[in-house]
Parts: sequence; C-alpha cells; structure tokens
Amino acid sequence: MTRRRGTPPRSADTPKDIEVDRLLDVHQAGALLGLQPSTLYQWAYERRLPVVKLGRALRFRLSTLEKLIADSERPALRPSPLGRDLDE
Repeated sequence: MTRRRGTPPRSADTPKDIEVDRLLDVHQAGALLGLQPSTLYQWAYERRLPVVKLGRALRFRLSTLEKLIADSERPALRPSPLGRDLDE
C-alpha cells in the first residue's frame, strides 16, 4: 500500500472512521475564512481565536474554524423579495 507523502502511517488499532482534527496554517485558515493572514495573527494575539502554537508557528484547528463559521451565521429576518422561501 502506498501512502501520500507527509501523511502519518495509520496504526492497525486506529479505526478508519476517526478523523484527525486537521491543523491549518494562517494561509489555509485565511483562505477558508476569507481573511488576510495578518487578521488571523491579530485575532490570535488578542485571543479572539484559539490557536495551537508549535514553536513559533501558529496553527488553527479546522473544527474550531468550522464552529466559528457556524456560530457567526445569522438567519434572514425578511422573506425573500421573490415571494418564495430561500429553502426551495
């Protein structure tokens, strides 16, 4: 069996359905959130966003960023101007 370069080997006792929570660098996290890396550095400094610090590098948990997106979602207050629900 071949393995992609940079992926850790899977041990025999690790179930395949367990996803490891990925760590993203500031560029990957910024792309996901549509923010500049400098904004993420600032938010990390202000402790507005949890980070994992590996030496001097900052990493962001994918699950944390997905939760941030979900928690930031606001419902629409008005019905669609077309007279239809947006769910249709």
